[in-house]
Amino acid sequence: MTTTKHFQLKLRIDWSELDLFGHVNNVSYFKYIQASRVHYWEQMGIDVTKQPEPVGVMLASCTCKFMKPLFFPGTIFINVSVDFIKNTSFGFHHEILNEKHEVVAEAHDVMVMYDFNKNEKVLIPDELRKMME
Repeated sequence: MTTTKHFQLKLRIDWSELDLFGHVNNVSYFKYIQASRVHYWEQMGIDVTKQPEPVGVMLASCTCKFMKPLFFPGTIFINVSVDFIKNTSFGFHHEILNEKHEVVAEAHDVMVMYDFNKNEKVLIPDELRKMME
């Protein structure tokens, strides 16, 4: 199941994110992806830090395909959308774009609903599923 609903986050490239070769270090891309995930939750009206029960989302995997380098100074745009929704997991697709709106990287996350007290996966609540669909 793929959706067209997505959110976009705009971030400024910081000088501290550069490597010895003068372009943005690969580790910074994963920070951008994390910021994109958090932005998604905020835009959906979900505060994952204030859940009444010990059930929440956990990142199971994150992959990134690097296509073009990023440089300082600059601005990036990150589009995030839901890739799939299963019983206990769902996926995000991230596109990182440069100031020319060229795709410089694509990333995919797998998120799992998790009960932190029981240390096990749980079903995605219907309310959350509906919000993502």
